[in-house]
Amino acid sequence: MTTLSNTEKQIVENSIRDIKDFPKSGIVFKDITTLLNNKEAYGILMNHLYQRYKEYHLDYIAGIDARGFIFGAALAQMLSLGFVPIRKKGKLPYTTISETYALEYGTDEIEVHIDAFGEKKGARVLVIDDLIATGGTANAAATLVNRTGARCIECCFIIGLSFLDGIEKLQEKTDVYSVIEVN
Repeated sequence: MTTLSNTEKQIVENSIRDIKDFPKSGIVFKDITTLLNNKEAYGILMNHLYQRYKEYHLDYIAGIDARGFIFGAALAQMLSLGFVPIRKKGKLPYTTISETYALEYGTDEIEVHIDAFGEKKGARVLVIDDLIATGGTANAAATLVNRTGARCIECCFIIGLSFLDGIEKLQEKTDVYSVIEVN
């Protein structure tokens, strides 16, 4: 399994911009738009993900709405795999299954098409998103994948906020990998 060199890790980390007090006071938002428009950092990241997952014998990459689409679709193409979007409720046009998860104030819901992973039972799926914080969305996504008859092999995040308990909770369900960990 490959890891980023210290230099590569610095390039990727330095390309992520911190926005203080967004979306509300006290939060430091990790802005990946600056990673995406930095061709060197984005190239290093995507090559690293390709090298990591090329021997996982995956069948699909599933990206969580919406930033997971950016990394997931690109990685799926690099690995010659199909890409499956996991969307917010009401955004997919065909028959779906959904999973509700808790937010700070209330709940939200994500969906996937019932036939998203084809007819192959036990299809091996990597779920990807930009960041894991409390893990509600990621847990719901892994649950959805498994409910379709496929198997969530691992959840991958560009940034893992390890000072929150999302990674720990998700590890009860599947393997978890974060390229960059923020303590």
